[in-house]
Amino acid sequence: MGPPLLLACLLAPLCARGASPAQPGAAAPGSPPAWRQQGGLRRVKRAWVIPPISVSENHKRIPHLLVQIKSDKQQPGGVIYSIKGPGVDEEPLGVFSIDKFTGKVFLNAMLDREENDRYRLKAFALDLGGATLEDPTDLEIIVVDQNDNRPLFRQDVFTGRVVEGAEPGTCVLTVDATDADDPDTDNAVLRYSILEQGAAAMFGINATTGEICTARPGLDREMVGVYNLTVQAADMSGDGLTTTATAVIYLEDVNDNPPEFTKEEFSLEVEEQAVGVEVGKVFVHDKDLAGSPNWLAKFTILEGDPEGAFAIRTDPYTNDGVLSVAKPLDHEARDRFELTVSVRNERPLEPAAPASPRALATVRVRVRDVNEAPVFRENPRRVSVLEGTPPGTPVTTYTASDPDTRQLQTLTYALLYDPAGWLQLDPRAGVVRTKRELLHPSAFLQGGWYIALVLARDDVTHAVLAVLAELPEGPYSLPLLLRDSGTPPREREQLLNLSVCRCGHDGTCEDGVLATATAGAGITLGALTIILGSVLLLLALAGLGAARVRGRRRALRQGLLRRSRDDIRDNILNYDEQGGGEEDQDAYDINQLRHPELFPPRAKPPVRRDTPLSAAAPPAPRKLPSSPSDIEDFINEGLEAADRDPGVPPYDTALIYDYEGSGSVASPLSSIVSSLTDEDQDYDYLSEWGPRFRRLADLYGH
Repeated sequence: MGPPLLLACLLAPLCARGASPAQPGAAAPGSPPAWRQQGGLRRVKRAWVIPPISVSENHKRIPHLLVQIKSDKQQPGGVIYSIKGPGVDEEPLGVFSIDKFTGKVFLNAMLDREENDRYRLKAFALDLGGATLEDPTDLEIIVVDQNDNRPLFRQDVFTGRVVEGAEPGTCVLTVDATDADDPDTDNAVLRYSILEQGAAAMFGINATTGEICTARPGLDREMVGVYNLTVQAADMSGDGLTTTATAVIYLEDVNDNPPEFTKEEFSLEVEEQAVGVEVGKVFVHDKDLAGSPNWLAKFTILEGDPEGAFAIRTDPYTNDGVLSVAKPLDHEARDRFELTVSVRNERPLEPAAPASPRALATVRVRVRDVNEAPVFRENPRRVSVLEGTPPGTPVTTYTASDPDTRQLQTLTYALLYDPAGWLQLDPRAGVVRTKRELLHPSAFLQGGWYIALVLARDDVTHAVLAVLAELPEGPYSLPLLLRDSGTPPREREQLLNLSVCRCGHDGTCEDGVLATATAGAGITLGALTIILGSVLLLLALAGLGAARVRGRRRALRQGLLRRSRDDIRDNILNYDEQGGGEEDQDAYDINQLRHPELFPPRAKPPVRRDTPLSAAAPPAPRKLPSSPSDIEDFINEGLEAADRDPGVPPYDTALIYDYEGSGSVASPLSSIVSSLTDEDQDYDYLSEWGPRFRRLADLYGH
């Protein structure tokens, strides 16, 4: 701001008919201030005018001198100045003030143009007595805008849609933002741009309007289905404050990809005489939007089925073709079909879409043979027999035919229903004869007719398993499905274990171990007996070896006990095994005490971290002890070596070697437990253990 504007205000006399000078603010109760009243005063020519004063918002150096007003009608005692209006005595209070003697107007608070862009005040000049020297004049303060507001998008995410393959210049959506700064200044002039959209740069934006349009051809939903754009709005015509938002553009699918078979040939199988069953599926792939008409496939059988034995439909969930049997198939009449199947979409393909080289596929269907029941060509058969015909008289001969013409089968016959037992049937020839004399009348006759049922059956009792391709040697496991010809058919799955090996001259596998190990379903009783006998023999040998070890250990213990009682080191007593039993192989060898020179010293053991600081490594090799005290030192050295061994349990760990039963007088070996009492160890109880322990009690107890 420049120097304060000094205004010389010329005051004209204020004349009112029949009225004395009024005091400022002395209006009647409930009426506007006197300076706002329009009636009752004679209009006079205003002599002082204050031009508008501009001040920038966010001005921080306060109080700030805005202007100084001054009246030229100076009185001997001076002039009193005052201001009224919003920012002074109306909300917001205290923003402006005036020095009543000098007429200087001050700004006392920071201004925000977005809240109030201008203030209109009234300025007064009074004499010392409070009389108005001049008419109130307007004091207008204009708040100058600063760029203190960044643009704001109307929403965080904008969405739009455009069809794939759209031409460049196709508009998708418009992003817009607002700025709270003065719209008449550059502070609110916005410019739009795209900060990020990927490497392809498929879209552009109008910098002024924010409209986003396609910028180049090649939009392919199958390559990129959704584009995420980061858009920016900047004020000051693009050089000021900025803000960002996201524009999400979805590509709508068009039928520009034909369906294609996943391979050129499919092989399926189906049983004969089955109607309405599914043979299998032919698989297709379509890059268009799954579930849409552009994706849904339609199949047609073009060749290979002149009689319409097959039908094909579309699986609505997977879009694959499901081939089914429309008419019964006869393996004996035709056991193989080769169908040519085409595929296309329900919706027409886009003209610009390329043709598919895999719109056709060959489907080979093999008709599996099933065991069909024999058929009587004449059913029912009516035969006349004279009353009183003697037993054994031929009545008729049945001959059934077997539809399984490619299988060599023998038919047999049986009487399924013969209520009176009058007939007999040759199971091979099918000849029906009388079994006894036929009498009339009979309760088994219905209108003079006797009804009997004849059953014909074939003989499909086994199946031949053949190798269709060369297989490497080794074990194989084949699941077999066994099904009968009942209605409904009963079936069971059986696992068949096989061994593929080189055959010897007698037709058996040369590798007998392989055959025995893998043919689990065909182990003979002899082989099983051999295996069990071998196991028993191994167990017997293991038991014999264990007995020999126990005998040797007993002999060793007895030899030790028979030595001189004068050698304290030999007084090792043998009691029942309390730890690992007689199988324990970790007993301590006493020979190390007698002949240490025969046992080379071990390497220096590693230092344990949990041993006491005072523990010292024992000297190596250890010398031969010559007295009971030397044996004690020898044992202590061994304990120190164990304490330094990182492979043993931690130092001073109370170890439980075996459960001795309740009431045991034995004490723990650990210093953790043994140190709980300061009393000396009492060895008198050893005397109660027998003569051998009395000697130990005498040595250590006194």
